[in-house]
Amino acid sequence: MVIQATTRVESLSTSGIRQIPKEYIRPQEELRSITNIFDEETNKQKPQVPTVDLTDIESDDPEKRHKCLEELKKAAMEWGVMHVVNHGISGDLIGRVKAAGEGFFGLPVEEKEKYGNDPDGGRIQGYGSKLANNASGQLEWEDYFFHLVFPEEKRDLTIWPTTPSDYTDATTEYAKQLRALATKILSALSLGLGLEEGRLEKEVGGIEELILQLKINYYPKCPQPELALGVEAHTDVSALTFILHNMVPGLQLFYDGQWVSAQCVPDSIILHIGDTLEILSNGKYKSILHRGLVNKEKVRISWAVFCEPPKEKIILKPLPETVSEAEPPLFPPRTFQQHMEHKLFRKNKDEVMQN
Repeated sequence: MVIQATTRVESLSTSGIRQIPKEYIRPQEELRSITNIFDEETNKQKPQVPTVDLTDIESDDPEKRHKCLEELKKAAMEWGVMHVVNHGISGDLIGRVKAAGEGFFGLPVEEKEKYGNDPDGGRIQGYGSKLANNASGQLEWEDYFFHLVFPEEKRDLTIWPTTPSDYTDATTEYAKQLRALATKILSALSLGLGLEEGRLEKEVGGIEELILQLKINYYPKCPQPELALGVEAHTDVSALTFILHNMVPGLQLFYDGQWVSAQCVPDSIILHIGDTLEILSNGKYKSILHRGLVNKEKVRISWAVFCEPPKEKIILKPLPETVSEAEPPLFPPRTFQQHMEHKLFRKNKDEVMQN
């Protein structure tokens, strides 16, 4: 089958093909590590992504708050990813956000195409697929919808879906509440480095400059999931990434020399530490390599919100307090834009270690 420039993965999935086009087949050395995600999900022998309860993140009880902050710090330093529960965002709102995203992706492909983006033309927001070859030279088994959600004055509501009707209201409220949660997390992580509470937030742009971008990832059923990836191995460039999903497993983390599957934890939000915080903390907080598996039985959807510093205004480098003679700076000074370009153009075959 010839892949047309406009072919959506959903269209391939529903076309009845039994073999995926060669453009989606991963390189041989990578295929050895791709496993059945449902078998992986029940494998309790491997390490488990930590779950952190945020109930006491702002507690008046110093002991309770300290315990919560220490758990958060430990997970950020050892894993760089965690399930957070009791995060303060209501199940009702999260349900609305998921229903809105599922409603959009439930529309016919031709309806979704009205929101199509054009990365080559510089229009990255909107409905899209990874149609350009990436670092591996292969395509990813996903479609997506991507747009800026906060600050509100920087949004372009003309490209937000009008169907379902609750999409804008639910997404707007969720972004607002996530932004407040990001402040709490950044405060806790600042204290974890021995810094003043507001320091990390200030270093990533503060309330005015930190932007939140939403990417709804849609992973259709795949007839040969053992040959494909929904998203290839990468680390997030963000400061923080918050992820919801539809309780279908797929996220894998490269931890302790092996690929580990994240369990589905009800009522949780997955929190990733991104490259930006790894740089500022001089590697004390980890930005973990991760990827997404697909399957032939269930559609998987995830809602990732990336909290990113401004592209040019801030120089990202290890904070002076994190550097010493024994711990020299691990990262050169770069703007966020330069860091993204560095990652984009770097030959990263040696980054993806396989079992």
